[in-house]
Amino acid sequence: MSRHPAKKQPPKPKVSGLLGLGLDGRDGHKRITRGEKFAIVGGSSETHERMTEGIVKTLEKLSHKGKTLEDAEPAEVADLLRENIPDKK
Repeated sequence: MSRHPAKKQPPKPKVSGLLGLGLDGRDGHKRITRGEKFAIVGGSSETHERMTEGIVKTLEKLSHKGKTLEDAEPAEVADLLRENIPDKK
């Protein structure tokens, strides 16, 4: 038996939800979209729509892989978000 206790590994980071924050809304509208694992606040109409589409597609792709946000590695979630948020026109 070892005299030294086993070193505890720090917990692996997990993604439990996504928050989109749009800062370009200038028309006075208060845009808020909430889903089971995400919330999107603010932004212009175009920005808010792009963020919503990107997050929904990301969650769908994870679901097709049989994963939830909590199951996926943070880097995988970030890659999917970059891939699924449409470029600004």
